[in-house]
Amino acid sequence: MSTYAGRLLRVDLTTRAVTIEQIPEQTKRDFVGGRGFGIRYLFDELKPGIDPLGPENKLILLTGVLAGTSAQGFSKWMAMTKSPLTGCVGRSVGGGNFGAALKFAGFDLVIVEGRSETPVYVHAQSDGVRVLDARDLWGLDTERTQQVLRSVHGANAQIACIGPAGEKLVRYATITHGRRTASRCGVGTVMGAKNLKAVAVNAAGQITPDDPIAFQRAVQTQVKMLKTHPRRVKMTTSGTTSLVEVADRLGCFPTRNFQAGRFEGIEAFLPAHFAGMKTRNFGCYSCMTRCGQVHVVAEGQYAGAFSEGPEYETIWAFGGQVGNADLGAVIAAEAACDLLGLDTISTGNCIGFACELFEKGIINTREADDLDLSWGNHPAFLKLVQKIADREGFGTLLGEGVKRAAERIGRGAHRYAMHAKGLELPAYEPRAIKGYGLSYATSNIGGSHMYGRPRQEIYGTPDPRPVDRLADEGKGDIIALVQKQQAAEEVIVTCTFGNSGLSADLLRDLLISATGNRELGDAARLEQVGERIVCLERAFNVREGLDRKDDTLPQRMLTEPLQNAGSATGEVIRKLDSMLDEYYNALGYTHDGIPSRGKMLELGMLDVANEIAVGCLDEGRLQDASGSSGAVSGHAKERHSRQ
Repeated sequence: MSTYAGRLLRVDLTTRAVTIEQIPEQTKRDFVGGRGFGIRYLFDELKPGIDPLGPENKLILLTGVLAGTSAQGFSKWMAMTKSPLTGCVGRSVGGGNFGAALKFAGFDLVIVEGRSETPVYVHAQSDGVRVLDARDLWGLDTERTQQVLRSVHGANAQIACIGPAGEKLVRYATITHGRRTASRCGVGTVMGAKNLKAVAVNAAGQITPDDPIAFQRAVQTQVKMLKTHPRRVKMTTSGTTSLVEVADRLGCFPTRNFQAGRFEGIEAFLPAHFAGMKTRNFGCYSCMTRCGQVHVVAEGQYAGAFSEGPEYETIWAFGGQVGNADLGAVIAAEAACDLLGLDTISTGNCIGFACELFEKGIINTREADDLDLSWGNHPAFLKLVQKIADREGFGTLLGEGVKRAAERIGRGAHRYAMHAKGLELPAYEPRAIKGYGLSYATSNIGGSHMYGRPRQEIYGTPDPRPVDRLADEGKGDIIALVQKQQAAEEVIVTCTFGNSGLSADLLRDLLISATGNRELGDAARLEQVGERIVCLERAFNVREGLDRKDDTLPQRMLTEPLQNAGSATGEVIRKLDSMLDEYYNALGYTHDGIPSRGKMLELGMLDVANEIAVGCLDEGRLQDASGSSGAVSGHAKERHSRQ
């Protein structure tokens, strides 16, 4: 099998029809793979205004061009859909062996559409694809679901499934494989809305690179480098727990629902404490980094609890965000979320939101189902996690996410809802890293720390220039750049944790020897593909009615001085509007944040420009930022046809 399968699997759950289609060559040239394929098909096949939880929505599972090869850190997978949290494009990334299994099965992507009347799962293997009854799986947690399916399809079956939270349409449900999750944007909720419990794949194979000798030489170079690379060593030793120290130093560890930037109980979450609880490492297909850390609680009220983590985001979500310094409780909360199928970032954010409402007297104990939601009361938080997944009582409200919960509560609750476009903010305080604030605001999927990661501010990376993390301007071009770079990484689905030391030259050698396509060795071309993806995701959102007014942050970030944050104490984001102007100018968008016609033509998206123009012409919002019509560069894409 070559590195490109060149095919997609389409499953219509309404009719249970299964079809296999060829991916157009034009799509491969313009979008390469992974996230690029996802947004191209979503834009083409979803009508604007559809209900994300209706049968018209589609869920796309994707791999990258190097998935299933011996290259290190390239076999993760993605899920994309219209998000039930935001109404925008949604994307999430998962790990383990599932991405490689999809490639071995002969598919670069799977499109799931329609809705089954009863619970089902999809099973793919060498002799075909079937939609099978899953009524006996409905209600099972993610671990038990996988155990049952492996008892039916064999120990080597690779399974991505939802838990009870997805079945009950908690808006931030995950898709789980092993105990690794595609967590953000409610991708598991869309599975639940379709009555799809799982996708199971039985497939083994070997990917044959275009130039096997050159490819193996490039892989050997990568492996040799990784053996001694200090970042790889740190990731293997402690995973992302070391980020706790980084965040504490920068004053960007959000505390008590983003009121402060440092947590007085941070010592409980330092790597040394995790080291004493660690039992083993685990990792994804063909990745020697093995950044996963299994931790077991040895004593106390959570003795016996274990998780394949927690990663930095979860340490924050059930630690500083809710005022809790009990490490055992953090691990128990993550374990519960993994089994129930809940995004830990959104879950912890929602609980922190509820704690602040409780603190300020906006909600009382009765409204919170007799739970004492005082900061740090972790036994109550564990009960609330279960209530959210069960859609029970107060958990039903929090299962809607902070934006909708605040709207229903009223009484000024919106002031304490920490989200961007409806997606709960993650574990980096934007007043202490203001480029991150701009990235949250402009992200086409909402408040994500992985849509564009400003390493220039977090780690002092000098490329393309040094950046003052507390400055209120001069960020727009940097955030535009890192968002394009992240998108380019996700057409190949490069792992952020497994790509230590990956140079442009080494990536070029891997891609050219794997595919035989020399264009993929051009870093500038890949960055343009990344820009095309960001632009098309923006066009998807514009078609849904979003524009500049939606590129914003919680009022707290703009008006309330940050507390207890070291050198960032007292900071607010003072000039979001001017930073937006910088960002739009860097990407060739209009003042309203809409890709200009000239930019879309430059990126070869004439069809998109024409479609967006239909909704914007009467307002004159598609005029180029430069005032000109722009020259055509590249080509207009052929429409996908259903086969």
